[in-house]
Amino acid sequence: MRFMSRAVHRLTSTANILAPSRPNTTIRFVPGIKPQRVSASTMSSSTPVKLAILDDYASIALPHFQAVQGQVQIDTFPTTLNARIPAEHTQLVERLKPYTVISSMRERTLFPRSVLEQLPNLKLLLTTAMKNAAIDLAACKDLGITVVGTTPKPNAVKGYDATNEITWALILGFAKDVVHGDTVIKSASAGWQTHLTFGLAGKTLGLLGLGKLGTQCAVTGVLGFGMKVLAWSSSLTQEKADEAAQSRGLPKGSFQVAGSKKELFERADVLSVHYVLSDRSRGIVGAAELAAMKKSAFLVNTSRGPLVDEPALVAALEAGTIRGVALDVFDTEPLPKDTPWRRSGYWGQDGRSRILVSPHMGYVEEETMNSWYEQQGRAVASWIKGEEVKGIMQ
Repeated sequence: MRFMSRAVHRLTSTANILAPSRPNTTIRFVPGIKPQRVSASTMSSSTPVKLAILDDYASIALPHFQAVQGQVQIDTFPTTLNARIPAEHTQLVERLKPYTVISSMRERTLFPRSVLEQLPNLKLLLTTAMKNAAIDLAACKDLGITVVGTTPKPNAVKGYDATNEITWALILGFAKDVVHGDTVIKSASAGWQTHLTFGLAGKTLGLLGLGKLGTQCAVTGVLGFGMKVLAWSSSLTQEKADEAAQSRGLPKGSFQVAGSKKELFERADVLSVHYVLSDRSRGIVGAAELAAMKKSAFLVNTSRGPLVDEPALVAALEAGTIRGVALDVFDTEPLPKDTPWRRSGYWGQDGRSRILVSPHMGYVEEETMNSWYEQQGRAVASWIKGEEVKGIMQ
């Protein structure tokens, strides 16, 4: 509580110093690297509080900041800059230097120390949820930057996550080849069935990781599709797997634990990744794991792109050694123009495996996104008024 009080005091003090009594509003929409003014009025002679909204791909954020639009200058930057690329790192710093408050969305923009320490005006960094691996919290603490997160959407149902929904959308979409069927019908006047689909009942659902999301995926596989579940992680035991099953009303033994990672990949018909990304787990799915998979099996990743060795995956798909892959996450997001995942008319041809790709849609539900921005808007309003700010992470 003493830490919370210090953080609130720091926010209150900063707001009182920086916020003018009634400055005019400037709202700008920035499609590229340099801000382009859309509408503006003369600013107060006092230094205005400046708010940057980053990575609002769906353009839904601004209405949630209406309460402060008469008190701050708001700029939006929907184009993401990647701090891992030196040139874009420099551009990101130059873009954000003027801002007192930054609204970020999940892990779309990285905030390493090398960026944060070059933002002298930044006092309040807004993020979504209460964890964000893209923000260096230790650096924020050292630099006196307060980080504020958000809570789940009001209608969230415990034990049911949007990531599980996108996981099964991809599994079913790939197994039943829905996108191809849609394309065949729309592209030819007489287009109809061209090949067969993949059944799930009785097949083995392999889970790399059996945490919260892995368990949800397992339950869906067992109850929804009559699949057998085989799981593995470096710390998973049969006792823990039984506890996970029983926590969802299933009997012991519903989830079997593989004796090794190699066994998991050898036996799975559908291999879904549900691992936490860390330095140790980066590339946990590599050439050896892909080589162990059945030719009839396919891989699904809705966790984090770097968990899978992308060059090794592309090589396996080009060689057609597995049925294919369904992806919602990638090494670099948004995907660059020259990525192999954007190749049209390439995959699924001439012996190459099929792919199904989605632009990281796992968490972007309308209720969730609007709730997150609403909470961010309230946080800025409270900060401006010198009131307590909820959701302080650091």
